[in-house]
Amino acid sequence: MQAEFHPFINTMQKMALYETKNRFFLVGSNNTQSKFRVLRIDRTELKRLSIHDDHIEYSHQEVRDLLSAVDVDGKQNRKSSQAFNRMVSAFGIVGFVHFLEGYYIILITKRRKIALIGHHTIYKIEDTSLVYIPNFGQKSLHKDESKYVRLFQSIDFSSNFYFSYSYDLTNTLQYNLCRPTEIRASTNDLYPEDFCWGVRSQPNFKFVWNEYLLKDALNVLHSDWQIFMTHGFVGQSNVSVFGKPYFLTLIARRSNKYSGTRFLKRGSNYKGDVANEVETEQIVHEAGVCWLNKARFTSFVQLRGSVPSQWSQPPVKIAKPPITIEICEPFAESAGAHYNQLLQRYGSPIIVINLVKKKEKKKHEAVLTDELVAGIRYLNVFLPSAYHINYVAFDMARMNKSKRRNVINHLNDVAVSCVKRTGIFQSKGPCASALLKETSSIQDFEKSFTQVIPAIRKAKLVSSETIEASEVPFRLQTGIVRVNCVDCLDRTNTAQFVVGKCALAFQFVALGVLTEPYLDFDSDCVRMLEELYEDHGDTLALQYGGSQMVHRIQTYRKTAPWTSQGNDIMQTLSRYYANTFSDSDKQNAINLFLGIFVPSPSKQPIWETITDYYLHHDKGERKDWESYTKWWDTEAFKYLPISFFEAGKICSEIIPVTKHDQRIDPYYEYYRPFELTVMTDTYVFTMAHSVRDFMPNFTTDFSPFSVRIRPGKRRDTLNSSKKVIHVKNPSLSGRSSASNILMNPSTDTSESSDESISDNENNGLSDLSFAESQVTYLTLLTSPQEVYTTHFHQTKQRDYGMYKKYTDMAKCCKPQKTTPKNLMDGLPKCPKVFPKGILSRDSAFHVLTPTVARESQDTYKKHIHVGLYGPSTPNSKSMAVYKDYVKKSKSSSVLYNKNNREVFKLLGGYS
Repeated sequence: MQAEFHPFINTMQKMALYETKNRFFLVGSNNTQSKFRVLRIDRTELKRLSIHDDHIEYSHQEVRDLLSAVDVDGKQNRKSSQAFNRMVSAFGIVGFVHFLEGYYIILITKRRKIALIGHHTIYKIEDTSLVYIPNFGQKSLHKDESKYVRLFQSIDFSSNFYFSYSYDLTNTLQYNLCRPTEIRASTNDLYPEDFCWGVRSQPNFKFVWNEYLLKDALNVLHSDWQIFMTHGFVGQSNVSVFGKPYFLTLIARRSNKYSGTRFLKRGSNYKGDVANEVETEQIVHEAGVCWLNKARFTSFVQLRGSVPSQWSQPPVKIAKPPITIEICEPFAESAGAHYNQLLQRYGSPIIVINLVKKKEKKKHEAVLTDELVAGIRYLNVFLPSAYHINYVAFDMARMNKSKRRNVINHLNDVAVSCVKRTGIFQSKGPCASALLKETSSIQDFEKSFTQVIPAIRKAKLVSSETIEASEVPFRLQTGIVRVNCVDCLDRTNTAQFVVGKCALAFQFVALGVLTEPYLDFDSDCVRMLEELYEDHGDTLALQYGGSQMVHRIQTYRKTAPWTSQGNDIMQTLSRYYANTFSDSDKQNAINLFLGIFVPSPSKQPIWETITDYYLHHDKGERKDWESYTKWWDTEAFKYLPISFFEAGKICSEIIPVTKHDQRIDPYYEYYRPFELTVMTDTYVFTMAHSVRDFMPNFTTDFSPFSVRIRPGKRRDTLNSSKKVIHVKNPSLSGRSSASNILMNPSTDTSESSDESISDNENNGLSDLSFAESQVTYLTLLTSPQEVYTTHFHQTKQRDYGMYKKYTDMAKCCKPQKTTPKNLMDGLPKCPKVFPKGILSRDSAFHVLTPTVARESQDTYKKHIHVGLYGPSTPNSKSMAVYKDYVKKSKSSSVLYNKNNREVFKLLGGYS
């Protein structure tokens, strides 16, 4: 049996910065304040960062003795009682940065819980503090130092920067749960029973946004101090399936390579890094079981990014600047470098969904389509047919203009075929209910997974060499769905939502919730997913384009109200203003933050440079290929269709520990027994909930997968005084980080976004006036037939008499203390009635402990065991009984239908 592995938890989660004349002392502790570490930072060095970390864990008393012995000058003095002052309290170190003078330390001063993945918590940075390290008495200001500080601080840390103390947010869930190569052959036969491995995985620095800030201190700091920060979007919702919670999490990781603003970063650089590259991961797991290696987790990953070619679009002051191919690449070097990265990170197949226009009266976007198709055709010539790059052309804008075609339905068909080809990740094998349900979708999934088994054996992801597909304890996603348009914003987000919706159906099938991989667009679950993708798209559009999305998912579904056109116009103007006037400063701040431009007294200031083209396109990066026919990496090609990153996963730290070691046990971080917390203030209560936020108020169907056909909110349409329909922007709902960037004060947060959508596609003022002229009680009130699916009739005289009889009996049995005797004379004498039951008659002062049967105790213990270790797989005997039952039910139904046909023929019901 293979030994388990768990990620290490960064114990330094509470920090305090103390100041002396010559040193800074950063004291960090865990949540329970039982373990401490001390970081010494020298303040006498003007141009150099001097950090001392002794890598020693202190107790509470030891750290008090250490700090009390520190003199004002930073020297040891046992007689000193008041040594230094406390400056800042923090929750983590972002990094260190310098411009033209000394170094600054960046500390996280405010954080907010934003998501839960099992026991692991993801935090959003709310505020930071920038502290200058050298002593002010020795500080000599450069004239441009303050300008660089202001430019650096223009990067708002409170806008969508995320981190976690225990979960590697820079890698996918599939990568995090993949066994490292160092322990794939290890077993726990030679170790104690409670033995496991504690691992610390190597982060994916492509998505680490404080890599440059940690560069000077990464080799000095202990791993407990290190926090790797991502940029993008994180949102989470609770899908309640008849009271059983399933957490739906959406994580977007923005790449720090070739990053920037809309018109200033187009195409790709020579290394294959494309503009606006965002990896979106959709995770669904049962919230009742929290351990990553015991619960059922499912995930699906997709990608967006600019067309991988050397093209640009100058930010001139017109609506649609012309698209220019800067460098003609007959051998598709940039595209080849980009697709080679995708093969290494995700494996094959690579499915490219191109949403750019194909035919135009005057060629504009079609230039990119020609460039993309030419590159893929050339690269596919030298690839085996099994690993070809799959190209799907979908002119979304042209199809949306047609009234006869439904864009979403056509896109849904494309998405289903893509998800079937790549598959989804499952931490456990398929549920028994999914295997017994012989559907074509499940069969396609299992058939495609059998083709991955040889690669799994080659990568040694399983211990046995002769394992079959049914014996593999997990399922992998192989390959990636890559979506792009010109900007990779509006159309791309809608397409990714449709792909995510199809993947969500397969995820619920894998969890045993659904038997068929199908979800309706008008169900509560899909509306919740739609709101997550709306927030996801708005956040990424603000980061890259300077405004929220112009065309939303409802626009392409043709369900958007007519008032949304005004919002679209305002977003278009906001994007035009940002691209014209503020994108240049924003690009300079990003280049400074990521270390692409390093200030120096001998260099020209960054705000005086005309272009940053040569910062992102270094001539040394463009080197001739060894062969123009072999554009892929040999090592990555060896493990296809599995990702090379997962096949060769390497950890930075692997230590054998016990299962109850606090370094791997997230109990204290998840349940936080060391502090008092109001139950209603916990994150689980504040996150979006399918019942509270999406289910109608009056309904008898509590399934989140049921179709909800509801009219628009009548009180909004009947506002005759103002004659304005207030439409709530679903992206500003306050349940995600998109709302922290821009908040509409006129938005009514008590209304749900889907209730303001009218069923009529052509909403207008004529519909409003018609509604006002037909005001009746029937239009204002909802009938019982719609709410309770039944009709209430007038009570019959017989039923009323029976009800009156029972009420008279109740009056007689009730003790009458103050009733006069003359009123009791005419009533019949009834005996006193006491309730009989198994429960004793307890009082508020004395309660008898009930006895619990042995059978009930065993049932409770089994329930606890399922919560800790997950549901057990049915044994072969139970499966055989169930299969026999299914066969008998099928045969009986066939016989029943046959007898019905014969009776029908005898009655003359045939021609």
